[in-house]
Amino acid sequence: MNNSEFIARLEADRTIAVVRAPDIADAGELCRALVAGGIHGVELTYTTPNLLKHVARAAETAAEHGAVVGVGTVLDAEQARAAIDAGAQFLVTPGIRPEVAKVAADAGIPFSLGALTPSEVAMALDLGSAVVKIFPARALGPGYLKDLQGPFPGVKLLPSGGIDAANAGEYLAAGALAVCCGTAVVPPAVVAAGDWEDISARAAAFTAILR
Repeated sequence: MNNSEFIARLEADRTIAVVRAPDIADAGELCRALVAGGIHGVELTYTTPNLLKHVARAAETAAEHGAVVGVGTVLDAEQARAAIDAGAQFLVTPGIRPEVAKVAADAGIPFSLGALTPSEVAMALDLGSAVVKIFPARALGPGYLKDLQGPFPGVKLLPSGGIDAANAGEYLAAGALAVCCGTAVVPPAVVAAGDWEDISARAAAFTAILR
């Protein structure tokens, strides 16, 4: 997957699921459930124990579920390389992590660096971030995304943190390329329990409000 394909995927769904859970019953089935609900981008995070096992499971079943699976909360080069080796198709960081950007760029896969201030957004763009993750988005709200587009016209922003069905539309209206959905769609307990019908229903309900 290259930058253009990653961006196109985000534009199509207008959201990406960020999974933070104490366990994932079956990462392949999780991806299948999300795709059934209209979400094809899945970010598994390093805050989940045994993450690489779940990434490998999602990657080896990709032909069956059709999700694009990446890894988030990547903090250093070692984690980045391990995620890519396990099958990650993109990487996401919570802040500016130049060493992660280099590993992803060398591997030829897209990455999204986390930023909040204008200086951090500029750094993320300089490092080649396909999309700039604005985190924590709840700190400044949707209007902040519109403000950033003054000095950075056309910038592709992916707000994360505190986004739900009630405010997702506001972030998109303010210029977000897509929004991250977390516990509203993939509650940790539901993911750990493997209630895939619930996950599909939540994904379908969330994507319906983005259209």
